[in-house]
Formats: sequence, C-alpha cells, structure tokens
Amino acid sequence: MGSSAKKKREKKKDFQQKQKLKVGKARPKADNHTDTSFRSKAIVLNQQLDVNAPSQASVFLHQVSLLSSRADTQRHDALAYLTTHVAATPAGNALPITMNNFLTSLCPLMLDGSAAVRTQLLKLFQTLPKEDVKDNVAKILPYMRAGMTHLSKDIRISAIEFLSCLIELAGAELVSCPGGWYQTLGCFLSILDWKSSDASKWTSGKAGFSGDPKSTARIMQVLAAFLQQGLSNDGSTLSGPNPMAIEFPLWQTGCVMIPRKSNPYGYLNLFGVQLDDEKQTLDDREDRLRVYNSHFQPLIVAGIDIAKKEGGELGRASGLLVKTLERAMNK
Repeated sequence: MGSSAKKKREKKKDFQQKQKLKVGKARPKADNHTDTSFRSKAIVLNQQLDVNAPSQASVFLHQVSLLSSRADTQRHDALAYLTTHVAATPAGNALPITMNNFLTSLCPLMLDGSAAVRTQLLKLFQTLPKEDVKDNVAKILPYMRAGMTHLSKDIRISAIEFLSCLIELAGAELVSCPGGWYQTLGCFLSILDWKSSDASKWTSGKAGFSGDPKSTARIMQVLAAFLQQGLSNDGSTLSGPNPMAIEFPLWQTGCVMIPRKSNPYGYLNLFGVQLDDEKQTLDDREDRLRVYNSHFQPLIVAGIDIAKKEGGELGRASGLLVKTLERAMNK
C-alpha cells in the first residue's frame, strides 16, 4: 500500500517537471550546445609576398611615369611620393634619374589645370637641390613664362609662386641666362597690364587692379625681388670688407686663372648669330640696368604711380618697389 502510493507521487512529480512542447516552437537547446552560425573574416592577399620586391629606384621611376596620367589624383599622389623621396635623399646623393630628365617630366605640370597638382609641384621644387636647379634654369624658364601669360588666372598666380621659388634657389642664374632678364620683365608687365607709360590711356577695367588687388600686390612683391636680384651688385656690399685689402698682394688673380665653368666666354657670342637684348645673356649688372632703363623703366614707374593711388595692399607693394629701385640705382 505504501509502496504503491510512493510510486504514484514520483511519477506525478516527474510529469510536472517535464516541459510541455507547443506546436510551432523550436525545441529548447541543450546546456552544452555550441553556436556554429558565426563567420570568420578572411584576409585575402592579391599578391603574395615576393623576395624579389621592386627597388626604390624602380618605384621612383614608376612614379615619374605616372606624372603624365590623365587622373588628377594620380598625378598629385605621384608628386607627393616624389617630394617625400627627394626630401629624404641625403645631400650629395644622386636621384635615380638625371635632373634634366626629371625636370622634363615636372615642368609641364606648371600649366596643369588642377590647383592641387600645382601646389604639390611647388612643394617638390622647394626640396630640389639648389645646384641642380641652377644648372637647369634655362629649361625651367620657358614653362614659367608660359604660365605667367596663360589665359587662366589661377595658373598665372601659380607661375608667380614658381618664379618666387626660382629666385630663392637660383636668382643669379635666372637673371643672367639667355632671355632671363628681358623676357621675364616683359611677362611681368603683361601680367600686371602695364603696357603704356601714359597713365591717362589706362582704363579702369585693368585686371591688375580692379580684379584682384591681393594677387596684384603679390605679383608686385615678386617683381621687387626680381629687380633686386637683377640690379644689385654681384660683389660684396659697401658695408663689407674691402676685397682689395683681403686679396693683397694678389689682386685680380681670378682673371688669369683657368675658368671653372664650361664655355666661359660664351656671352661674347664670337661665333654665333648676333642676338638682341631679348635673347641675349646679360651676365653684367650694368647691361641689365641698361636694358631696364631703355625698355622697362617708364612702364614700371607709371605702374607704380597708379598703384600708389589705389592705396591698401597695392600702395604698400608699390612702396616696396620704390625702395628696391632706389637701393639698386644708388649702388
């Protein structure tokens, strides 16, 4: 009797603990269930590691080839890489490409339609070795003058910044190379629209003043630096020591020594076609001053007078030009 009642209670207890399954519901998971529905992220290498990786020289040359790409971003990225590489190259170490060929690929980008590309190109120019730039001024200058007379206003302003950089890197070579003085001054007068020495003939719609005074003032500042470089004495200043006293008793020995540069008497043009002032090499400060007085002095003076009347940034830039010319003429 007692045993039968006990079995009934245990059976009832076991029945109460069982979960009742309902139609449409999933079966409950066991306590030791492991979820295997997750997905792992895989790293796929398009190109496997190669022991024969390209050298820095080949990568550099590849980036140079990308300068002619049609995509603006690709040209900009190539210039950024080249800028980093040139800046990290120790002084005296040669680049994987000759400077002549390097500038052949770089100079056309001065006329690039993308402002980002021109800005990055200017950063690259500022990192180039000075000696290499001095040897290739004649290659850079035609592109720079083309930019100064370009139809696009933005490209003209960028060309002025390139010219300012070139004055800092190779100012003496710039003003003394063939056409570097005469033709560059002509470009300055063209971009400033200073074409007449008679101020009464100027109209109020000149782009140099009414269009963008800030840019015009910047152009006048670079013109002042260019005139300072071309009209200043090549020797030591008056405040410096007397060279005659330093070299005593060997005076002017450089005149009888072997020249250090190739074709030292090329400026005489003994065996070539007679050149005019526009294409002539003007190594001497007196020759540059003569060309300035005969061709450009009336136009620049008239432009300075008009700029003074405008006041503001143009007035300050014209004052800088006046001081530069006064220092140059008094030497």
